[in-house]
Amino acid sequence: MEEDRPVPPPEPLAGADLSRLSVAEIEVRIGMLKAEIVRLEEALARKRASLDAANAAFRL
Repeated sequence: MEEDRPVPPPEPLAGADLSRLSVAEIEVRIGMLKAEIVRLEEALARKRASLDAANAAFRL
């Protein structure tokens, strides 16, 4: 049955062939990548704050 077939993994966003995508599909990908950049920047800020707090605690 068709429902039993595994769903193929999504194509990676970075480095994928863009030649077959429509304008709308490219716009969606840009939105997804921008959202991922925001998420990464937030994680980086948390990591840096944690590292700064640890460095401050161990300074003599």
